[in-house]
Amino acid sequence: MEDAQVLLDLAREGEEVEQELRRSVADLETEIQRSEVSMMLSGENDRLNAILTIHPGAGGTESQDWAEMLYRMYLRWAERRGYRLRTLEYQEGEEAGIKSATLFIEGANAYGYLKAESGVHRLVRISPFDAAARRHTSFASVFVSPEIDDRIEIKVEDKDLRVDTYRSSGAGGQHVNVTDSAVRLTHLPTGIVVSCQNERSQHRNRDVAMKILRSRLYEMEERAREEKRAAVEGAKKDIAWGSQIRSYVLQPYRLIKDHRTNIEIGNVDRVLDGDLDELIRGYLLKKRNERAPEASAPGAR
Repeated sequence: MEDAQVLLDLAREGEEVEQELRRSVADLETEIQRSEVSMMLSGENDRLNAILTIHPGAGGTESQDWAEMLYRMYLRWAERRGYRLRTLEYQEGEEAGIKSATLFIEGANAYGYLKAESGVHRLVRISPFDAAARRHTSFASVFVSPEIDDRIEIKVEDKDLRVDTYRSSGAGGQHVNVTDSAVRLTHLPTGIVVSCQNERSQHRNRDVAMKILRSRLYEMEERAREEKRAAVEGAKKDIAWGSQIRSYVLQPYRLIKDHRTNIEIGNVDRVLDGDLDELIRGYLLKKRNERAPEASAPGAR
């Protein structure tokens, strides 16, 4: 702000600094938006690292390819923000795409930002796998949970678990496809399935899979509480992670629309290359505005 003020004063004195002033104002606007978003991340878990899982919907190769497009999108988004990334699980599709993938994203407020991405993502395009070049609609689900620390106690009984081991596939180093070191955990009471394959040993893969499971169970409990609270208040909020949140249309026109905020972006390639900030900011603003009446209610703290 000080730099912009100095340049403005110089411009008023007749100095040729218009380009520098425009750049300075643009930088200031960007910084204000970033600060605004950071201030909105005041939730108990917003500051934590994130565990992001992608699953294709029905539709075979089409949906599996769409799931991999989302996987690349989130990789690029995290790289843009300078976050540390680790692929915990990556199951390739038979012909193309992925059957599932789990990313660990480490950095300040990673979960606070990425919680905006939980839900079903819809793609409309001319299929590259259809010889008749027909338009197809594909779906993939994204689930984001915080990496909970050891201070939060989530009990998982051994009797409630089914443990399967299998041989790893996909990128992951020399140990991949050598031993049955990959681990899949199924939590029988909830049906939650988590996997980890990219650690060096079956023991380590199980430990990481348990961490993912505990995070998923914690997030499920938090959402159940939010659901109950919203029902009591009579509020209709997008709290169900399985709801369709966004459409990406590549044919017959090009448009991305977030159905929760009604934000529309015509530059589809920019978003698929990881530029999600406008969409995430819109969601966080919406959630803040929903909370505003609660904060101003009598007796609210």
